[in-house]
Amino acid sequence: MDQEPYDHDMEDVAASRTPTISPAIIGWAIAAVALAIFSVTSNNSAMVLGASTFAKIIAAAAGSVLGLAGALLGDALRRFAQPDGVFTQGGMLSLIWIRVFWSIGPQVIGLVGGVFLGAALVLK
Repeated sequence: MDQEPYDHDMEDVAASRTPTISPAIIGWAIAAVALAIFSVTSNNSAMVLGASTFAKIIAAAAGSVLGLAGALLGDALRRFAQPDGVFTQGGMLSLIWIRVFWSIGPQVIGLVGGVFLGAALVLK
């Protein structure tokens, strides 16, 4: 009847220390990859048209990384600067626009800026 005690608490502590990736980060990463691929394949500028396929792949990869970094930086800025309340004279549509902007606006601005900067740095 004597069984050795098994410490389940150590497994719980180890499991709680493992880093988890938030679904928001995964979503912004997917958006960065999609926008980077779209921006490299649909751009008709001489800079992109004259680049090799390998350079375009590297540009898309750099754009994805910098786009994700820009989105995460935008999210940090949003968390810091988002107001607790707003006053408007524009009515309900103005309130909806403000709410949508503070939900995704800074992240989208950082995402677009990062993707274009990353692609431009590689293809210059």
